[in-house]
Amino acid sequence: MKKAKSIITVIVVLAVLALAIGVAVSGMDTVATYWALIPPVVAIGLALITKEVYSSLFIGIVTGAIFASGGSFAKAVDHVVSDGLISAISGTAGIFLFLVILGIIVALINRAGATAAFGRWAKTHIKSRIGAQIATFILGIMIFIDDYFNCLTVGSVMLPVTDSHRVSRAKLSYLIDATAAPICMIAPISSWAAAVSSYAEGTGLSGIELFIKAIPYNFYSLLTLVFVVALVVMKADYGPMRRHEINAIENGDLFSTEERVEGEEYESNPKGRVVDLILPVIVLVIISVLGLVYIGGFFGKDAWGGTDYKWDIVGAFGNTDATIGLPWGALLALIVVIIYMIARKLITFKEAMESVPKGFIAMVPAMTILTMATALKNISNDLLGSATYVESLMKSEAAQSLSNLLPAVIFIVACLLAFATGTSWGTFGILIPIVSGMFGVDNPLLYIAMSACLAGAVCGDHCSPISDTTIMSSAGGRCVHVNHVSTQLPYAITVAVISLICYVLAGYIQNAWICLAIGVALVVGFLFIMKKVNSKK
Repeated sequence: MKKAKSIITVIVVLAVLALAIGVAVSGMDTVATYWALIPPVVAIGLALITKEVYSSLFIGIVTGAIFASGGSFAKAVDHVVSDGLISAISGTAGIFLFLVILGIIVALINRAGATAAFGRWAKTHIKSRIGAQIATFILGIMIFIDDYFNCLTVGSVMLPVTDSHRVSRAKLSYLIDATAAPICMIAPISSWAAAVSSYAEGTGLSGIELFIKAIPYNFYSLLTLVFVVALVVMKADYGPMRRHEINAIENGDLFSTEERVEGEEYESNPKGRVVDLILPVIVLVIISVLGLVYIGGFFGKDAWGGTDYKWDIVGAFGNTDATIGLPWGALLALIVVIIYMIARKLITFKEAMESVPKGFIAMVPAMTILTMATALKNISNDLLGSATYVESLMKSEAAQSLSNLLPAVIFIVACLLAFATGTSWGTFGILIPIVSGMFGVDNPLLYIAMSACLAGAVCGDHCSPISDTTIMSSAGGRCVHVNHVSTQLPYAITVAVISLICYVLAGYIQNAWICLAIGVALVVGFLFIMKKVNSKK
């Protein structure tokens, strides 16, 4: 069976590459046409079929490079290396640094015995699987500043707790992913709110006002949070996740596949205490927030010596750059954590330095996938113009004529664009100016349409295997990436369909609370039906 599957995969890959070469040699126009969406679709399709993400992403990158090369082998290689991989590494260097530092802090906490101490505490205070999952959800809600920070921090803290209660790694990664982007998208003080505010500049709208007014209509984000709580409390898992959960409960196997992500064994340092885990996390949160607002100019001029948002926290968040602010804060937090642990005599200086390469190694898989996913986005967006193609669709007469159904249409377009490109920020960055131009400030559909744009961006990002948030949720939950994607997809699609129904209704009812109440009822009703169906099996 495996041999047949491998042969089919090789045939598919060769067919894709042959098609790409044929299109490039024939001189067909692939820029700003539907061809621009083919490379990410190829990567995503192969990842889901083969369960192997590295080669799938690389084939997607090569396909896009061939499209953009015009039939030239040298140009294709240059696109892969320069425009794709090198550009991706330079563009995400700040996030790489943040990942490495966070990995080092986790290794230090583990070396000090704090992780094991927290696990012992959790066994006596969190007594059930439901309690472990709800605790993970609550922690995810509390860390609303940034999705990257959320993914890795929640995973590091809750891993020993969920492991001890036999919660599968796929379920842990879903809980992380389902609270990371959705909570950031409805929190007025977050890096996401800042991004939305900055993209709204020049549209004639107040960025933060736009963000706040869009929150009640952000059905996907709000219903995802409802879905998670209902799923956990009702024990209504379905699809591939159900197999992972049953296997974890009955056999103690947290992966359910041959491939697995092995983490460090928790150190049994008798000096370690729960506070030795909590304090570093608190320090990391506080200093990271300070780093974000400092870079944004909260204490005077920003990092570029330009804008001054002194004592204006909203303005500072709107002006910050997470790729600089998070590493800035994390580096200072790392120094504080090392000094604290040496002063507590939990570790020696030599042991602290030994944790540096361990932290780096732990984050290598996430950084590799992130590099390749970013390279694919660069080629698809910058060389092939996928964003321009989607913009032309949105501005077409057919889209404009749908009127009350436009929020639902915008939601679908945002979902597809974010899914294909793996970026929610890039998606709403493209669509916000377009949506604002489609509606007047006095049009009641404006904020509904904006919410649909933001919600669709989160939804598509949530579903996409090449999304950075999805990748880091896998890293945070120490889960095989493809397992996380395949188990999360049915849940995300369920909430997406219910959200789409709510946007269709919102276009006519134009009342967020009525539509949201209907959405909650549909979520609970669907899970009730799925539980009944599975109980009969």
